[in-house]
Amino acid sequence: MNLKYTSAGCLIISSEDDCNAIVDVMLSTNYSEEFCFAVDFSTEFVKRLMKAGFLIMSTIIEDENEDVKAFYLMLPKLHLERSALFFENLHVKKSIRKHLSRYELRFDTDFEPILDRCLQKHGEDWLTPPLVDCIKNIRNNTHDKHSPYPTSFGLYREGKLVAGEFGVVCGKVYTSYSGYYDEDNAGTVQLILTTQYLRENGYLFFDLGMPMDYKNDLGAVDISPAEFVKLFREGQSNP
Repeated sequence: MNLKYTSAGCLIISSEDDCNAIVDVMLSTNYSEEFCFAVDFSTEFVKRLMKAGFLIMSTIIEDENEDVKAFYLMLPKLHLERSALFFENLHVKKSIRKHLSRYELRFDTDFEPILDRCLQKHGEDWLTPPLVDCIKNIRNNTHDKHSPYPTSFGLYREGKLVAGEFGVVCGKVYTSYSGYYDEDNAGTVQLILTTQYLRENGYLFFDLGMPMDYKNDLGAVDISPAEFVKLFREGQSNP
């Protein structure tokens, strides 16, 4: 395999590459960057990246020279540390337990409203228009249970959507991409109920992406890229 790198040492992935083999090379060479570069936003290529364990992000490249046209760059990400919540480690604080019964969690409903609300809350810094279009295309045209599938979890109180997140299911692993909440405690409740849903439905673990304190408070632990890829591949081989 003829690997391609930028002058700064970032790996360039093309649609012709074997995405799993790329991950193997990154692990064997101790690739020190979290991001790779790609320019192809085609649904089949992005699906292969997702199935290899990449979390797909994007950005816009602009130049001060107005004659140079801006373009979007895809940023497949394999975290140098990955936040993983194993279900036996879920920690629910006493102060939040009383709130759980006030809400209802719904899986795979209101996907686009939840995605749109995430955009409103967090902007397009990494969730760019071509990536959003690609995610929607994958969702609308995926009918194979072995393929990556964008989905959502919505939290409702008295029928009103008050928190949610979207992500991607690959085999028996769910990877969280982005979330939001519109009232106090709703975000934490949504994560707890989502974790319980995943456990009850046979998922291997909850992939929370980038480590953050609030994830650790729920019981998540930081794992290495090698450990993550091993577990992620187990989740693909046991659908």
